[in-house]
Amino acid sequence: MTATDTAPTGSTPPAATETESVLRRIATGSVLLSFLSVVMALVVGAVLIAVTDPEVRTAAGYFFSRPTDTLSAIWDAVFGAYSSLFQGSVYNFRRPRFVDGIRPLTETLTFATPLIAAGLGVALAFRVGMFNIGGRGQMLIAAASAGYVGFTYDLPPVVHLIAAIVAGVVGGALWGGIAGLLRARTGAHEVIVTIMLNYVAFYLISYLLRTPGALQAPGSNNPKTPAMADTAVLPSLFGSRYSLHWGFVLVVVVTAAVWWLMERSAVGYRFRVVGENAAAARVAGIRVERTYVWAMVLSGALVGLAGVAQVLGTVTTGFTADIDAGIGFDAITVALLGRSRPWGVFAAGILFGAFKAGGFAMQAAESIPVDIVLVVQSVIVLFIAAPPLVRVIFRLPDSRTKAAAR
Repeated sequence: MTATDTAPTGSTPPAATETESVLRRIATGSVLLSFLSVVMALVVGAVLIAVTDPEVRTAAGYFFSRPTDTLSAIWDAVFGAYSSLFQGSVYNFRRPRFVDGIRPLTETLTFATPLIAAGLGVALAFRVGMFNIGGRGQMLIAAASAGYVGFTYDLPPVVHLIAAIVAGVVGGALWGGIAGLLRARTGAHEVIVTIMLNYVAFYLISYLLRTPGALQAPGSNNPKTPAMADTAVLPSLFGSRYSLHWGFVLVVVVTAAVWWLMERSAVGYRFRVVGENAAAARVAGIRVERTYVWAMVLSGALVGLAGVAQVLGTVTTGFTADIDAGIGFDAITVALLGRSRPWGVFAAGILFGAFKAGGFAMQAAESIPVDIVLVVQSVIVLFIAAPPLVRVIFRLPDSRTKAAAR
């Protein structure tokens, strides 16, 4: 009989506890480390831009005879790429009118809307000591639920939109709650469960999209849903000129609500206590297993809101099984960069929305591969996951070392 066999139901194996401890330190580090991680990632991105630029490589061929040509080519490549990134995500100075120049910022906020919602869900689970890797599955179930209500029923405008939003949020909550329930009842680790549920959700939705009378558009052989009814679409925030919709306002309200829940409510206090030390919380009378269930339900609901924003706000002409667009996994990075704090996640979501919006402009204007942006995002995670490396590079003191000295 192994140690695992003798462990009580709902207990966590030592290896899982060690993993949770490491990830908890990553998720709750300082804001300064997050900022410096972004700076270092941009530096690494600049190096990659310079290395892959053909003019830089040409000038490097005669570097020792005319080194200034190489330095000038490097500056032109990096400055051109990052200025295009800025103009594609914040403000385009090449446009003569303000209403046209500000459009990139609205695109950034549109991309950021589902990232913030999903990031809040992942961050909430982090704060409880759980790791929701099932964003893709929860988004797909939420998108299918909201989309089905959106294109099937004929309801009054406001009622229809609210019903579709509620259906999507409930779908995501139920899908996330499965992992919480299994963790509470059987001790099954939510990382494995949520990863497997991603596949279940993907193939389930793929099947429904190919099934007439389910999600597939009538009279079509393509695995795609019908368009959403006009009464179930999130209205445009600034008119048809911009893609930004009221989903962003909803996400701002939800961010404030999650902040209040986690920082000011009794439920949030229990969540934080369980996340810090589940054993101590159990001794203090907190029902840890129930907390796990509710944490994953709320986490799934928030991630589900990202799926709702996609189908009712961004892609209203019908969706496929790729509607999640990788947001479920990007949300993990957003939550880590935001240090699992609601407003930190909000800021991180906008940053990653800027990367997405500006990456395409950078590629179009400077012929820079859009994959460079993905590398920058990945390097951000790398530096966030290695705080000692950032401290060494910037010669920052270790707070734990200072505390031990005292």
